[in-house]
Amino acid sequence: MSDTLNSEPVIKIENLFIAYEPGHYAVNDVSAVIKRNSITAIMGPSGCGKSTLLRALNRLHELYPDIETKGEILLDGQSIFSMSVIDLRRKVGMVFQRPNPFPNMTIYENVVAGFSLNDIRLKKSQRDEIVENALKSVTLWDEVKEFLYRKGTFLSGGQQQRLCVARAIAFNPEVLLLDEPTSALDPVATSKIEDLLVELKKQYTLVLVTHNMSQAARISDESMFMYLGELVEAGRTETLFTNPKDKRTEAYLTGKFG
Repeated sequence: MSDTLNSEPVIKIENLFIAYEPGHYAVNDVSAVIKRNSITAIMGPSGCGKSTLLRALNRLHELYPDIETKGEILLDGQSIFSMSVIDLRRKVGMVFQRPNPFPNMTIYENVVAGFSLNDIRLKKSQRDEIVENALKSVTLWDEVKEFLYRKGTFLSGGQQQRLCVARAIAFNPEVLLLDEPTSALDPVATSKIEDLLVELKKQYTLVLVTHNMSQAARISDESMFMYLGELVEAGRTETLFTNPKDKRTEAYLTGKFG
C-alpha cells in the first residue's frame, strides 16, 4: 500500500444530519475523517448520537422507519449512498455491544454465515481456509479447533465476542465498526478484545463507540467527542485527553457530566 493511499482518509463524513423524527437531529451537521489503519473512538454521554453515527457508516441506521438522512459519507471517495447495501456491508463490517453468535449455528457456520446468508457459494476447502484464518486472526483457533461443530453459544462471553469479530472479518472488510464491544464482558475478556483490536488495525480500519474513556485512551489513535448530536471536537486521542480545546470536552473527560 503506497504512503499516499495510507495517508488518505478511508471515510469522509460531510455535513451529516440524521433525524428519527422531523426536526429532531440525533446527528447534527457532523463532518469528520476516519484515517486508514487506525482506531477511532467515538465518545460522549448516552443519547448523544454516537451509535447513530456509527451505524450510518454502513447504513444500518436505515433499518429504522422514517429515518431522514442528509449529507454525505464517502468510502474511498465513493458515496456509500450510491452503493448497494450488500456491497457496502461487505466493505464495512459490524460488531455489536452484546456477543451475538447465531444460536442455531455451529462455530464453523457462524464464521462463514455472511457468505451463506448472501448466497455466495464456496468450495469446502475455501470455507475451511476462511474459518481457520478468521479464527486465528482473533486468537480463537487454538481454543475452539476441536469444537468447530458445536454451537457458538457454548463459548464464554469473551470467546463469543471474538467469534463475532471473526464473523465480521471473514468477509475481509476494509472497515470494522464496533458498538461498545466490551461493555458486556469482564475485565479479563475486555483486555483480550482490546489487545485484539490493536492487532487488527494493521489490516483494518476500526471505528469504536465506547462509554469507557480509559479504554479510548488505551487503544485509540484518534477520538471524536459528541454531545447532543454535534461533533464537539476530534483529533489525536492523546491531544484530546491532555489538551482539549472545548470546555464541554474537558467537562466530560474530567467526569463533570456523562
